[in-house]
Amino acid sequence: MVRDVEGTRRKIVEAATEEFVAHGPDGTTVERIARRAGVNKERIYHYYGGRAELFAVVLREQFATTAGAVPLDATEPDAVGEFAGRMYDYSRDHPQFVRLLMWEALTHTGEVPDEDQRRATYEGRTASLAQGQAAGRLTSTLAPAELHLVLLAVAAYWTVLPQVARMVTGTSTDDAADAARQRAAVVAAARRLAAPD
Repeated sequence: MVRDVEGTRRKIVEAATEEFVAHGPDGTTVERIARRAGVNKERIYHYYGGRAELFAVVLREQFATTAGAVPLDATEPDAVGEFAGRMYDYSRDHPQFVRLLMWEALTHTGEVPDEDQRRATYEGRTASLAQGQAAGRLTSTLAPAELHLVLLAVAAYWTVLPQVARMVTGTSTDDAADAARQRAAVVAAARRLAAPD
């Protein structure tokens, strides 16, 4: 009998993603992942080592997908605004990524898995902002890394804490008209934040 190793691995990662999103790394069990994936627990241990290693794999895949989907090559305020808008869209359309990052923040103290690789992605985005600042096309009030982090916060806050956004603005990311207004606010705020002094 020929085994579909890649298919099995894919099923495990998909099942693990769903479990980690719902229960976090500490609340998820290898048994539940195996049941959801339709495999035995030994496959998970064989391919991934255990729950912690599998959580790192899930985050790695989610982060790589996000980095590819929402690049930042922006040296002018309009492009910075569009980056923030795309990040808002991605956060709204992929809430599992946001939840995984929140679980990671709650369960990891200190360095996280793949931190160096992830930092390199962030540094690439920050370098783009630094180029815009050096050319005088973006604000110099904030350091490039600080501007980058503020942009991420502006873009993702609606999905990170939707209950707070709902209480403050009376809007929901689940409503298309509300989401369009939220996105417009994110883009406008990012442009203003990035505008030269």
